[in-house]
Amino acid sequence: MERHHHGYTWLGSGFDLHQDGPRRAVHPTFATNPLPPLEVAHWLLKPAALVRGTWSDPREAAEWFASHVRAHSDSFTERAERFRADDRIPAIAEQAAEGADVVGGWWLTGQRFLSVTLVACSPHRLRPSYPCPVAGSAPGAGAEL
Repeated sequence: MERHHHGYTWLGSGFDLHQDGPRRAVHPTFATNPLPPLEVAHWLLKPAALVRGTWSDPREAAEWFASHVRAHSDSFTERAERFRADDRIPAIAEQAAEGADVVGGWWLTGQRFLSVTLVACSPHRLRPSYPCPVAGSAPGAGAEL
């Protein structure tokens, strides 16, 4: 399977985010909780049901990333972040084209946290032995799940 990126999102309590144990791959609840892992590549060890989309086109992956940031921008605690998502699409696409992961996290009002991540797959640069969580399904344009 050609190199592609999987998209992951998490929106939840900042208190939950600060619980390191469940965010570690060795924790018994790691695979069953949707919390972002401490190591980005560990998203690939979680169930395929947490994958929000799969793209082989870096530009489409970047646009998906920006759309999720934009959808929550009214709740950002830092107003300056509201306008940066669309401006960053070219840089995000460039990172993805190079096979890099793209990670974003923003504090929202009400002590909530938004995590949006693109994880490179097939293979991952730092963890090439990690299997693709959606093996057998070919990525493609708009393969959002």
